[in-house]
Amino acid sequence: MSAPVVLEARDIKRDYVVNRGLFAKPKIVHAVKGVSFKVEKGRTLAIVGESGCGKSTLARILTLIDPQTSGDLIIDGNTVEIASGRPSRELRAKVQIVFQNPYGSLNPRQKIGSVLTEPLQLNTDKSAAERRDLAMAMLQKVGLQPEHYNRYPHMFSGGQRQRIAIARALMLNPSILVLDEPVSALDLSVQAQILNLLADLRDEFGLTYVFISHDLSVVRFIADEVMVMYFGEAVEHRSKAEIFADPQHPYTRTLFAATPRADVETIRKRVMARA
Repeated sequence: MSAPVVLEARDIKRDYVVNRGLFAKPKIVHAVKGVSFKVEKGRTLAIVGESGCGKSTLARILTLIDPQTSGDLIIDGNTVEIASGRPSRELRAKVQIVFQNPYGSLNPRQKIGSVLTEPLQLNTDKSAAERRDLAMAMLQKVGLQPEHYNRYPHMFSGGQRQRIAIARALMLNPSILVLDEPVSALDLSVQAQILNLLADLRDEFGLTYVFISHDLSVVRFIADEVMVMYFGEAVEHRSKAEIFADPQHPYTRTLFAATPRADVETIRKRVMARA
């Protein structure tokens, strides 16, 4: 029996109007051109493509940051349209995002404890003591220590900061996590650690991932299904095994041929040997 679908996009489009001067007509940029997909509970859909293909624009739509121009976004069976009304706190809590840059996604003046408890303070009625206890527990879930609670972001490495960003995204118990190039700014050995952490958290919390990346070795490690985007369109969407064994679209074949392969499994084993 297949798992329930928790995230669905139906013909999602996103257009931007670009002004070109006083006497020139505005230009319409079609950033996302009718993308459709479904993601079942507990599965990972990887969205791959080169820079400018519309991956991050789609991520902002899925996480209710930007509205779609047209099409339907369905979360847990409910159609969502943020252009016509502000989403509820409960809906926003269901979908969280982890951004690419762990250095830029944390407030340098804010202690880690405040980073983690702030979502609870804004979205729940939990007491200060409850918020602190939950933040302490989440630090340990992502491989950090209780003493890190009162430290500032500049006191951590890039990998540790990304662990903090992941912890923050999980504080509201989301069902869907959108990860926008979450390991591309990290060293290879640290990438393997974060990927292993994400796999463990997905299993422990029953999370559903939309994993956006241009790195096919990372996608091969984490994904269940792969959707390839090219100039705002989804040109191919199949299981990971199928698409890596026999890519069908010419762009997919070109993308795969042009990407150096790194053995993430070997990196993971090397990291485990150091532990």
